[in-house]
Amino acid sequence: MRTRKDYLLGTTMAAGAAALSMAMLIPGTALAQSASNTDQEATQVDEIVVVGSRIRRDNYNAPSPTQVVTREEATLQGFASTTEALQSTAVTGGTSQINNSFGGYVTDGGPGANTIGLRGLGPSRTLVLLNGRRVSPAGSRGSVGSADLNVLPTAMIDRVEVLRDGASSVYGSDAVAGVVNIQTRKNFEGLILEAQRNEPLEANGNGGSTRLSLTGGTRGDRWRAAGSIEYYQRDELTLRDREFTRCQTDGRRPTAAGVSRDYIDPLTGKSKCYPITSTGSNGSSINTIGVGVEGPLNSAGNRTFREIAGTAATGARAGLFNRFRPNSGVTTGPMAGFEGVGGTGVNLNVRDTFDDRMLNQSLVSPVEIVTLYGEGAYQLNALGNAELYGEFLLNNRESSQTGYRQLALDYAKGSPLIPAGDLRNSVFSADQGLNQGKDIGVRAFIGFGNDRSHQEQRFNRNVVGIKGDFFIPDWRYDLSASYSKSRSEYTSQQFLQDRMIASLDVVETAPGQFQCRNLASNPGCVAAPALSSQTIGGVLPKTWVDYVFRPVKGVTEFEEKIVSFGVDGPLFDLPAGKVMGFFGAEWRDSEIDDTPALDSINANLYNYSSSQPTRGSDSVWEVFGEVEAPLLRDAPFAQELTLNASFRYTDYDSYGDDTTYKVGLVYRPIDMLTFRATYGTSYRAPALFEQFLGATSGFQNASADPCNSYGAEGVNENRVANCASQGLPDNFQATSSVAVYSVGGAANNLEAETSTNLTVGMVLQPTLPEGWGDLAFAVDYYEIEVENGVARYGASNILSECYDSRPEDFANKTGMCGLISRDAAKNNQLTVENGYVNLATDVVKGLDYTLRYRKDVGPGTALFNLAITQYTEISSKLFADDPLEDDKGMINNPEFTGNADVSYAWDKWRVRYGVEWIQGTDSYDYYGLDPATTQYDLDVPDYWLHNASVQYTGEGWTVTAGVRNLLNEDPPTISSGVYNRVGNAPLYSGYDYLGRTAFVNLTKSF
Repeated sequence: MRTRKDYLLGTTMAAGAAALSMAMLIPGTALAQSASNTDQEATQVDEIVVVGSRIRRDNYNAPSPTQVVTREEATLQGFASTTEALQSTAVTGGTSQINNSFGGYVTDGGPGANTIGLRGLGPSRTLVLLNGRRVSPAGSRGSVGSADLNVLPTAMIDRVEVLRDGASSVYGSDAVAGVVNIQTRKNFEGLILEAQRNEPLEANGNGGSTRLSLTGGTRGDRWRAAGSIEYYQRDELTLRDREFTRCQTDGRRPTAAGVSRDYIDPLTGKSKCYPITSTGSNGSSINTIGVGVEGPLNSAGNRTFREIAGTAATGARAGLFNRFRPNSGVTTGPMAGFEGVGGTGVNLNVRDTFDDRMLNQSLVSPVEIVTLYGEGAYQLNALGNAELYGEFLLNNRESSQTGYRQLALDYAKGSPLIPAGDLRNSVFSADQGLNQGKDIGVRAFIGFGNDRSHQEQRFNRNVVGIKGDFFIPDWRYDLSASYSKSRSEYTSQQFLQDRMIASLDVVETAPGQFQCRNLASNPGCVAAPALSSQTIGGVLPKTWVDYVFRPVKGVTEFEEKIVSFGVDGPLFDLPAGKVMGFFGAEWRDSEIDDTPALDSINANLYNYSSSQPTRGSDSVWEVFGEVEAPLLRDAPFAQELTLNASFRYTDYDSYGDDTTYKVGLVYRPIDMLTFRATYGTSYRAPALFEQFLGATSGFQNASADPCNSYGAEGVNENRVANCASQGLPDNFQATSSVAVYSVGGAANNLEAETSTNLTVGMVLQPTLPEGWGDLAFAVDYYEIEVENGVARYGASNILSECYDSRPEDFANKTGMCGLISRDAAKNNQLTVENGYVNLATDVVKGLDYTLRYRKDVGPGTALFNLAITQYTEISSKLFADDPLEDDKGMINNPEFTGNADVSYAWDKWRVRYGVEWIQGTDSYDYYGLDPATTQYDLDVPDYWLHNASVQYTGEGWTVTAGVRNLLNEDPPTISSGVYNRVGNAPLYSGYDYLGRTAFVNLTKSF
């Protein structure tokens, strides 16, 4: 039977995931074990090491603010995994995180990886620990550099400690913005079966998650062992399953006269639906062809057909066109059977851009995870009463994403695959790689359909160690070694360019019958389909698709070895108490090996990025120490004054040596008031992928070309001269995407980045009259500044800097211009090299406010928590001479986020109601837009999520049920053309895409 005392012990430890734990924030509060443990375990612990310090202490009088998330509070909020709890607004302060909604985007760690970054500084600047030891990076593709939260053993986790303060001097590189430490259950005995189901109620039965786990533990006189096995499944949620993603529209503001700026589809009378992945309004043409025979040269240098026949009844209009779609109503003229739908002087948006199969794309990627975890220890009764201990973690993740592909199929001029007639004389453009140097006669813009990407990742982590009494009285030692390895196989379906080339080079063997020209030397070749309405509409022969569209697989491996030794104990006595110390050394060695598919390495993937292998290694030796000295205690106006100082000397093979330090102070003038402050430096060596990333290609929209319409009024005069020097007309419009190659920075003398971190806080615990309850309030100011930050210039910055440079510098390819090339033979396509360099400055400032109030009411206890994070500055710049650009209050960077919850516990029951708040944002200033006159709607209103749950505990079992997003709040909407969207909503992890979701958790103890 769960007693009221058990509940109070649990809430003493943590206010929960919905608010910062005051037990951690308030000095002098002793730790109690989580109330979800057995009665025997709910006892006070005399000495413990918490995140932020390596010194054992008997209370939480640490100078750094720390948050605790207990498993019980995470369950009450309906989180089905540790990943969900860690990525919640309560922990991250509202900063965007990489989760399963980013499967269609290029992210570090690859699709399916989930990471955490504190203070908006990214996952590479947040260190993740498991029982105080590093969790090695895991993921797929070349950019693996952060821990994947999917590997964590949710079933065995007792609590999560989150340090929101820089701690490189304590934990080493990466602890710039903070540290997340996952603590597993200790001294666990018995058997627990747990099951949880989260079921979205507004998503066609999709997007739900299931977690099943079995946890067991036993012990003897000199040994203990515990472990868990768990299965987690997240069902796919598609764009079709949510109303706000079913039809992406422009969403523009109407004119002053009330006329819609959205394009109204003449066939439906409603706003036209565009490709969901597009940030612009035009999207990509599908079900159309591009031609060029009659008419003058257009701005891209292509000739266009002039629509000769057609009436309003058929939808055809007079004018110049460079896109046509099948229309049987057009029966005369050179384009009989086709309707002009885009070109000079007509609205491009009339092109077909939407296919129902687009709605099959993943909004939330499906995943299956199996995790095995074990830990044990044996008392040696030797070597200083030493304990030999070990940990084992094996995790397997399978994730996938459904995408949508457009196929631009180029038919060479005069190809027998083009129907006889005027079309065979068309010249759309020069060869783009499929026609062996021949001009493209007709390009078919085909809605190809859905494709699948798949990742299978296996992560293994082994730890062995020994700890015991050191030969100095009251000192302890701890020696440990760990080995971690991640292996990820990532597969995607791709068009192979060499097979596309072979299939388009055909001969006609009989009327309407074709075979590959080189069939004798390439017996498996299948001829491409002839140009027809069916082909344009995406009805393609399966034999041809199977020949040109193939799965390709790459493999990523990441290994890390760590050996660490430390001793801690009292140094000497001061009048106020003992001076405690910790001293240690650590060696780390890491290695990355990403081998993409051979076709990717050989740039044989048609219209898709190519990648070179990423291979490299680095190792580091470190020595470090920490001292805590009680300077004053129980003195007038100084109930406590404690100094904490730490240092670390770091020596990397790749980057040489450096020293970091941190100084903290806790001052309690009277019992009810405590002040605390820290100041420290951090040092982050670039991640292996930042050093050694193999050249990886990507693409930006043709609109990124700086020479587009460079003759317009107000364009930089240097840009005008530089674009003209390349022979481009002043009304030039790029038709080819911008190729971008990302590379590692080791060859460019990439250096480590440094930072400073200041935190100043106050904790107030007034003594209220008897019966009024307990009240505690804390406020902390934080300030982090990263200098010499590792970053990429960004293709847009490189292009702007180059084309706006002096003409002589442009001609000599000086500076940024050395990173750019333009190929006149490929429709003037731009190529940009975008590598990692040291240039960025990032500054984050703000305040954390926390309030907790607890009071006995009737037969039980009521508890209220409130936590608010305020960002006063989120600024950055790329170059030393640039001004800092503040993103505070912009989309994805809210100035305020908050969490509040109230719970009531009595006898065997506990009920909870929580609210999460994200302040409204906009980005008008960032994009230089006047909100009073712009056509774009970037106003994002305040966002509220309500959650409710109830829990009942019986003899050996507990059931928890509730609803997340109780009011079914949809994400807000913004206009297209400015910011990345999911459907009509901003792409942001802080918004709930699932809608109202019911959950139930059942725990049975044996």
